[in-house]
Amino acid sequence: MSLTTLDPTTALVLIDLQNGVLAATGAPHSTTEVLDRSVELADAFRARDLPVVLVRATFAPDGADRVPGRSSVAPGARSLTLTEGWDLIVDALAGHPGDITVTKRNWGAFYGTDLDLQLRRRGVTQIVLAGIATSAGVESTARAAHEHGYHLTLVTDAMTDRDADNHRHSTERIFPRIGETGTTAEVLGLLAGAAAE
Repeated sequence: MSLTTLDPTTALVLIDLQNGVLAATGAPHSTTEVLDRSVELADAFRARDLPVVLVRATFAPDGADRVPGRSSVAPGARSLTLTEGWDLIVDALAGHPGDITVTKRNWGAFYGTDLDLQLRRRGVTQIVLAGIATSAGVESTARAAHEHGYHLTLVTDAMTDRDADNHRHSTERIFPRIGETGTTAEVLGLLAGAAAE
């Protein structure tokens, strides 16, 4: 199914496009491809005075503010190397004073943040979502956006994962149930069409 429409007040929400995350390998899309497409989307949203939200993950160096739950994955296998500047939004997206920055300490961008408040204050009814990783931060945020009642568009070629099967599962099995899926070109086409009206 192709994309149908963008609401007049739609926000672009980009997940974890920060130095440490983009240094990893992505599949099926490279992190460079995801960043390039995300920059293109952000520029188009800014040109139309639509909100751009840059979500970043960070943790205290001692890990004290990480989510504490147990998991079956070995602790060392799921930890990030917290090098200096790992949690900074990449230069290609940073530096736009009108953008909203949301800082999270778990996978999803809604829980424990002011994302919902920032969007509702601006009258946002729809979210266009992209970023890394598809099956973690993007999917967690997408599920919460759906539960919060936002219309949701998921830009499947502007997101990637560490594993192509995880990406495919999210984009083919989960996302069509909670929103519309499409490509960067389709979203840009809808934006251009809305501007022409």
